[in-house]
Amino acid sequence: MSEIEIRNVFKIFGADTRTALAMARDGADKSAILAKTGCSVGLNDVSLRIPPGRVFVIMGLSGSGKSTLVRHINRLIEPTSGEILVDGRNVLGLSAPELRDFRKSRVSMVFQSFGLMPHRSVLQNVIYGQRVRGLSRAEAEPIGMKWIETVGLTGYENKYPFQLSGGMKQRVGLARALAANTDIILMDEAFSALDPLIRGEMQDQLIQLEHDLAKTIVFITHDLDEALRIGAEIAILKDGKLVQVGTPHEILTSPANNYVARFVERRSLQGGEQHG
Repeated sequence: MSEIEIRNVFKIFGADTRTALAMARDGADKSAILAKTGCSVGLNDVSLRIPPGRVFVIMGLSGSGKSTLVRHINRLIEPTSGEILVDGRNVLGLSAPELRDFRKSRVSMVFQSFGLMPHRSVLQNVIYGQRVRGLSRAEAEPIGMKWIETVGLTGYENKYPFQLSGGMKQRVGLARALAANTDIILMDEAFSALDPLIRGEMQDQLIQLEHDLAKTIVFITHDLDEALRIGAEIAILKDGKLVQVGTPHEILTSPANNYVARFVERRSLQGGEQHG
């Protein structure tokens, strides 16, 4: 199990990052920084502690910075300023070989767009991480078949991505992340493209997997119902800023500001109920 700590992370997109960063540190808002510098603020002084062995949800509307934030953990995006620590070690200080090893052995990712290799079968996609690590096909395939069975795709191991539905592709992505056997799994809007029935099944499966495996799972969503259902803790972002962190109960009963309250109110009007 791995603990993740995000310390004072800023991410500025654009040419004049120095001016934009100084403005952000002085308290200027996103629109003012864009107007003066032409730079977009992706993250604005975000600090978070993500405890090990639990599902931690990061949510917000489009443009809130949630996907940008999760991509900092495995350094798909480099911060303009700040630190990312995994078990006390600053990921930003890793050399290129160390970063490759970190991505192979410590952290895996499930994308909304599936990220499957079209020329590889389901089984070949699932065992890709193990093969990259140097396992033989004979060693890797039983691992892959275990997780294909776990996500309910037995019989599809020799199919190719174009032969699968969206829900099946998402299950392949999850199986690949699980087969990699990393301590940390990052899931960026992983279920948002699925129909409601499949989405509910995948949420149930994720809850069960977290219970069985005690992985540190960072789950990105814009859906409060989904966040409440699967998250042990929830962080809410707005315009790149962290506005609240709390348990599902705390988010529902003590929203930090009007932005969070509107999420809760909209859910109450829709008659949502918390599951799990």
